[in-house]
Amino acid sequence: MSDTLAAWIPRLTAIAASDNQDDGAHDLNHLQRVWRVARTLLDSYPEADALVVLTACYLHDLVNLPKNHPERAQASRLAALEARHRLAQTDFPADKLDAVTHAIEAHSFSAGITPMTLEAKIVQDADRLDALGAVGLARLFYTAGRMGSAFAHPDDPLARNRPLDDRTYALDHIEAKLATLPPTMHTAAARAMAEARLAWLREFRDTFVHEWSHQR
Repeated sequence: MSDTLAAWIPRLTAIAASDNQDDGAHDLNHLQRVWRVARTLLDSYPEADALVVLTACYLHDLVNLPKNHPERAQASRLAALEARHRLAQTDFPADKLDAVTHAIEAHSFSAGITPMTLEAKIVQDADRLDALGAVGLARLFYTAGRMGSAFAHPDDPLARNRPLDDRTYALDHIEAKLATLPPTMHTAAARAMAEARLAWLREFRDTFVHEWSHQR
């Protein structure tokens, strides 16, 4: 890691931590995990601006609205504006602010903004990967609990005879959203990781359903 990146990590951590959001699925550990994955992806793209990626990884959730909030789709735009405002008060390179702003805006699934830069693609991939795998599973049920969702449909947990409804049943979220993520990955490394993590989630789902159904 370059000296510049190492110097900015504590400064960005301080900005992110000052937000004090009470959401374990979008806490400082989440930001650090997204950056760790992004660093791995950057190895394949040395032409990408690593400072832009680092900054967007740490500040992309400065404004984080609950999944069931009516303005959820605006959260990434609000976060981008807040990040730009905070960074402008520091000596962050002014010529990189637009790139950071776009990467933050485009990271969100709900916003539906297409990432137009390599840096934005890497940030989006890294953030979506944290929704998959074992940590993604923990985040799924944590968020579902905060929303008051049930674990699964009592009689049809695999939604064979009903539409998926991940606001009501947490398990539905695997197929309703998470299964759609691997094809959206922009980098080959992220796509491979996403497919492996989704396979693990589906194995968990099958084990869960077996226990859920056979204990009745």
